[in-house]
Order: sequence, then structure tokens, then C-alpha cells
Amino acid sequence: MQHLVCRAPQQLQQPGSRWQLATVRAACEWLQTRSLACVWRTLKRCGIRLKRGRDYVHSPDAHYLAKLADIVAALEKARHAKGGVILVFLDEFSFYRQPTLARDWGVRGAANQPLAQRSLQANTCGRVIAGLNAISGQTTALLASKIGIHQMVTFWQALRAAYPQAETIYVVVDNWPLHYHPDVLAALEPQRTVWELKTPASWPRQARASAKRLGLPIQLLPLPTYASWCNPIEKLWRKLQQEVLHLHGYADDWTKLKEKVQEFLDDLREGSTEILRYVGLTAKSKLFGALFAPKANPTG
Repeated sequence: MQHLVCRAPQQLQQPGSRWQLATVRAACEWLQTRSLACVWRTLKRCGIRLKRGRDYVHSPDAHYLAKLADIVAALEKARHAKGGVILVFLDEFSFYRQPTLARDWGVRGAANQPLAQRSLQANTCGRVIAGLNAISGQTTALLASKIGIHQMVTFWQALRAAYPQAETIYVVVDNWPLHYHPDVLAALEPQRTVWELKTPASWPRQARASAKRLGLPIQLLPLPTYASWCNPIEKLWRKLQQEVLHLHGYADDWTKLKEKVQEFLDDLREGSTEILRYVGLTAKSKLFGALFAPKANPTG
């Protein structure tokens, strides 16, 4: 039965895109004389439940494992460099004036349902760039109304200022083309990655004369294409939503909402083991956990 429901109904000449009790019965000869209630009880005894679907995409990147291997190698360097090498996971996030819906505690009954108090003003958008230190949890962030070339270069400068003694700062980035714009790369030292840093064909191939050439010791490590689950900082945005944005009461006070977001980011400036645990950068991590597991003592 478990094998059956893991296949598409069409493979067993049944209609519909999902299994129903009637099509399960029709596909199983030994169930065809049974009632639908009997089919339901049979599925239950076999450990099969009606479950909600989830969005799913598999990275099409042919170099998926090789790119992850580069990140793991840089993370290993950062663990043993005592501050000389830093690895940061970077991402951008958008938040809006209108509160997001979520559950909250309340008295039973529809009259006491938690409310997302919305504003009649336009749903203004704010943007955040943040980099999470994989070893310490220290978070460097920039809050802006938009993210363009200027904001990216400003963030690179802030990241360098956060680690003035580092010889190399590895930054794990997704494949948003702005990360690889020639004017953005001009602020960094020459990149050593073997992977193509793709940008739209309409963009210039060379940085403009006005671009800032700062020689910042930052090396970009591209994530595999469409593989956001490989970037632990994605979970930081979930924490921001849980603690600040869900059902917030500042829809009519955009300045106050931005202050609350900034306070959340400021609290992460020094890092902590708690934030590392929350985003999954511990020995229990399915992706990077082996790097954080205690090493066996060869003499003990």
C-alpha cells in the first residue's frame, strides 16, 4: 500500500492527479469489493495518512556537489584559522508595512480571533542584506529601502570593517546577478572561484570608471542553483518573521517597524551559540554537521 500511494495514479490507469479512496480501491483488486470506509481503515493500519503537500524543487545544477565541497573546504579553513579566515553566509530579505498572518494564543471562539491590523497606506517594502558568521554567529546587516550596486558595495565595506584582521573573508552567495555585477566585483579583490559568475547579457562586462576599486579581501562562493536549503541564513529570516513581523502592530508607523527590525538585527551583532543552533550550524546539522562534530582523540 505504501508503494502504491508513492506512485502517480496514472501509472496504474487511474484518473486524477492525486489518490482518492475510490481510486485506491480500484487499483487494488483485493479491495474492490470493500467499502470506502474499509479502504480508509486499511490505509490507516498501513501507516498512510492524508498529508498536506509542500512546494518542492530540486537543484538542476550539474556542479551541485562540487560547489558544496568548495563551501565545506572554506568552512574548514575558517574553523582553524583563529580569525584569519572568515566564512559568512549572505542573503537578502524583504519585509513589508502590512503584518503577516500567523497563529497566536487567544480565547476560543471566532469573536476572539487574533487580528492582523492592516493599514490603508501603501504596502511599503524594506530590504535587508545580512551576513552570518558560520563559526561565531556574528551577524553584519544593512537595512535599506532597496538593494542596488551602491548598497552592495556599502555592505562589503561594513563586512570588512566587522573583521579588520581577517586575511580572507569567504562569502557564500546565491546566484542573484547583482552579486556579480562588474561594479560590485570591482570593490573586491580578484575572484579565485572556478565557477562562472553569471550576469544578464545586457549588462556591461567591465566595471565603469566611476566604480569603487577597494581591493576588499572578500572571495565569493556561489551556491548551487536553486538550492536555498544550503544557506543557513534563510532560517534567520524565519526568526525575524516569528519575533517581529507576524501580526505586528506597526502598520501605520513605518518608522517604528523599521526600528524594530533594526533592533532585531543589532541583537545579533555579537553572535551567539543560540543563533547557530537555530540556523542549523551545529554538529546536528544534516548538511554541515560533520564539520562541527567533536574530533576523536587519537591517543585516547
